[in-house]
Amino acid sequence: MTDAAVSTVPAPPKRLGFWRRFARNKSALVGLGFLLLVVLMAALAPIIYPQDPFALAGRPMLPPLSEGFPLGTDTLGRDIAAGIAHGARTSLMIGLVATLVAVAVGTIMGGLAGYYGGWIDDILMRVTEVFQTIPSFIFAILLVAILTPSIENVVIAIAVVSWPPLARLVRGEFISLRNREFVQANVLMGMPDWKIIVVQILPNAISPIIVAGSLLVATAILIESALAFLGLGDPNIMSWGFQVGAGRTVLRRAWWICTFPGIAILLTVLAINLFGEGLNDALNPRLRERSS
Repeated sequence: MTDAAVSTVPAPPKRLGFWRRFARNKSALVGLGFLLLVVLMAALAPIIYPQDPFALAGRPMLPPLSEGFPLGTDTLGRDIAAGIAHGARTSLMIGLVATLVAVAVGTIMGGLAGYYGGWIDDILMRVTEVFQTIPSFIFAILLVAILTPSIENVVIAIAVVSWPPLARLVRGEFISLRNREFVQANVLMGMPDWKIIVVQILPNAISPIIVAGSLLVATAILIESALAFLGLGDPNIMSWGFQVGAGRTVLRRAWWICTFPGIAILLTVLAINLFGEGLNDALNPRLRERSS
């Protein structure tokens, strides 16, 4: 083969790395940037506002930018900015912990149902359907009311109502992967079922689980805020939903009490959804092939 012929052979396309694919989604970068700001605010909250966020720091219902309170005070004189900073820690912590529990339960239930099938699949999916027939938010209210409001019980309630959709997602992924050649080869080699599930199938199904888990964080924050708004959050811990609920009776006279915590909830949930969409674009195999 001549040099000219060699030079005309096209080079194989280069596959883009995960971060390069993620960086091509500008909205996902904006979401990630805002999330990092929220995490930074939550981490620095004890330093920026060392006082108790429940402390009566000034006169009640001071408007924003008055007497050293950039976002004003609520009906009892508590600093709204301090409450938002400390509430970020509560929202992120509850969202992440509840999501981790829901992902663990959903992955186990869906993985066992999808891998084994048969009567195991029937039983686990019937259990999943029982949980899905109950409206999730009403179910969360019922659980917290029965278990008494506390941060642990709020996490449990959110996890209980969040795992069923993830279980169905994992079940579908396991069904599509259990008959692949590499899985059947390990079955013929006598590899134990638990090792096939953990080592062979789960790593190949992890991408949609990560994407779904990132979006569950936003749902968990919304549910926690709604529970706190209704007075079913932990009364000893400041949260954004608690702040919104504390100002709902004076919304016309002191709009800022509800507005600023509500904006924090809105922007954080929006940022998580944008970040989740960016993860989906970067981890989706079909989109990955197109961008390669």
